[in-house]
Amino acid sequence: MAEFTEGGHHLDLKKLSMVGVLVSLGIVFGDIGTSPLYVMKAIVNARGTENNMPFNEYIEGALSCIIWTLTLQTTLKYVIIALRADNKGEGGILALFSLVKNLKKRWLYLIAIIGAAALIADGVITPSLTVMSAIEGLEIYNPHTPVVPITIAILIVIFVVQQFGTSFIGKFFGPIMVIWFLILGGLGVSHLSENFEILRSFNPYYAYKLIVDSPSAIVILGAVFLCTTGAEALYSDLGHCGAKNIRVSWAFVKIMLILNYLGQGSWLLSNYETAGLISKEGLITINPFFGIMESWMILPGVILATAAAIIASQALITGSFTIFSEAMSLNLWPNQKINYPSGVKGQMYIPRINWGLLFLCVIVVLHFKESGKMEAAYGLSITVTMLMTTVLLVFWLLKKRVNKLLILLFAMTYMSIELGFFSANIIKFFEGGWITVILAGFIGICMYSWINGRLIKAKFINFVKISKYVAIIKDMKLDETIPKYCTNLAYLSRAKYNDEVEAKIIYSIIKKQPKRADHYFILSIVNQEDPYTFKYTVDEILPGTIYKVNFLLGFKVDRRINDYFSMVLKDLMAEGTIPSVSSHPSLRAHNIPPDLKYVIIDNTYINDILLTVKQKITLSLYNFVKYIGSDDFKAWGVTMHNVEVESAPLTEETISANKIQQANFKGFNF
Repeated sequence: MAEFTEGGHHLDLKKLSMVGVLVSLGIVFGDIGTSPLYVMKAIVNARGTENNMPFNEYIEGALSCIIWTLTLQTTLKYVIIALRADNKGEGGILALFSLVKNLKKRWLYLIAIIGAAALIADGVITPSLTVMSAIEGLEIYNPHTPVVPITIAILIVIFVVQQFGTSFIGKFFGPIMVIWFLILGGLGVSHLSENFEILRSFNPYYAYKLIVDSPSAIVILGAVFLCTTGAEALYSDLGHCGAKNIRVSWAFVKIMLILNYLGQGSWLLSNYETAGLISKEGLITINPFFGIMESWMILPGVILATAAAIIASQALITGSFTIFSEAMSLNLWPNQKINYPSGVKGQMYIPRINWGLLFLCVIVVLHFKESGKMEAAYGLSITVTMLMTTVLLVFWLLKKRVNKLLILLFAMTYMSIELGFFSANIIKFFEGGWITVILAGFIGICMYSWINGRLIKAKFINFVKISKYVAIIKDMKLDETIPKYCTNLAYLSRAKYNDEVEAKIIYSIIKKQPKRADHYFILSIVNQEDPYTFKYTVDEILPGTIYKVNFLLGFKVDRRINDYFSMVLKDLMAEGTIPSVSSHPSLRAHNIPPDLKYVIIDNTYINDILLTVKQKITLSLYNFVKYIGSDDFKAWGVTMHNVEVESAPLTEETISANKIQQANFKGFNF
């Protein structure tokens, strides 16, 4: 048995450091850090014209809701509790699912699928909303500013640069976000002196009073929830920065956010009577975020807000790549080609996902045209993810043997809070929430079809013991009447056990076209829970002839099997296990290395008679999803020049018990 581990070094951000805190500010808090751009505007618009609550009580109650939502939802649930549920340092809903998937609760994969699909929908809506909210600030200068074209142009730039890597740009994220948060806090403090009474918002009684007394409380909660939408992204980015750095930086971020919200609230109370601030329909005409700025600051403020929005978008796009990468390793999504353009460990680029997200973002912007109309879709997507995370956290706490009374308290508290926010967002289904259901529903159905389609196909895939065919292959190797196919022949296998292989591989070697080779390699990827596992094992099944190679890979490691297998062959040659030069005398005389051929077998046929209606529908969807993914040789980094793609029936079962009878043929009578 042999093994290798991944070389190279990467910055260890799990330890508390100034660099780690700075990187956390640039990567983790972009989403939640841009919420002041639209939260207070959404809250004022949620009041409506029929709410008779005094405006000062309304604003104080709304601010109290914001403060305690940030405290209970972001600080307690995510920063204190969820960050402890790390999978070898990685966070997010699929990493959390990896921690509990071994429990005897198979239905938990549905919870993970729903949560992941909703989070991907958030990855579409967040860039659209944040960039458009920032650009809308220019309307203060010119009401006819072409917000939609500018937003689309910025989104195109954001997605185009993904293919070149973002490590260089990423170095500036931290300092920009430090400036952003300091300005947020500074602007808030500058307006606090106008209404010190606003500090009463720290009393949770005002939040309670708003919810109980306001006739539009459910709508208001939907707007309030927008202040904590970045909490799930915070958990997903655990692997980038480490829990300690996130917790320390969150203390700074939370203070700055609350100060800015208080400043916006104070400005609203001071300017509520200003003519034209609130329209007859009860809608605010000036975004409070830009309202608290001096006139000379608005243009620089829009530029800085746009930069922060780009950073928030970048974090969500990168997070989407990570989600799909994790989904592939958990067999929830088809294999797709992953690039690592920056050469930085963990930073990835998935071309098809990137362009798909851009297309959907453009559609969202063209449809809604205003940031305010996206808020319902934004809140609904992340609420669903938070609910699913709560369910998985409950099972993780049970696995950790935490006191069941505390688990019950946790479940009741957060299910109540999040179901309340869900109710507040779902009532806006026809105002924009429907797009979340469509986006998340599409992704969720694809994931469901993929995992269940694979299970259906697995029922028809026969696995056989390799030992039964060792003698045949040994004789084939010596049979010179069979043309030599190649020196080294490799097959990609998904068999779970080392002593087994798919019957279709034996079919390819022996029946379809007898393939005589010097060495046969059965290659398998064994997904590991540790995201950075990078090892291999080799088992010699028939000395000098048949080898089983297992690649033990974490979900953060690229599936470049072609490169990794080349490393394995070099190790085996160095050990003297296999020859390092060609077996052909003419080539061996010139030290030419042996040739290598991959055979990938595509299962193409299952007779419909063997399937139920549900299985037929699932497999139809599975085949559709398969086109979204990449072929195995592309997804696994195997180059086309030495790949042979074959087809084989999934099953050779007899379909009918009735055997056709031979007739005595005496010729036709015409």
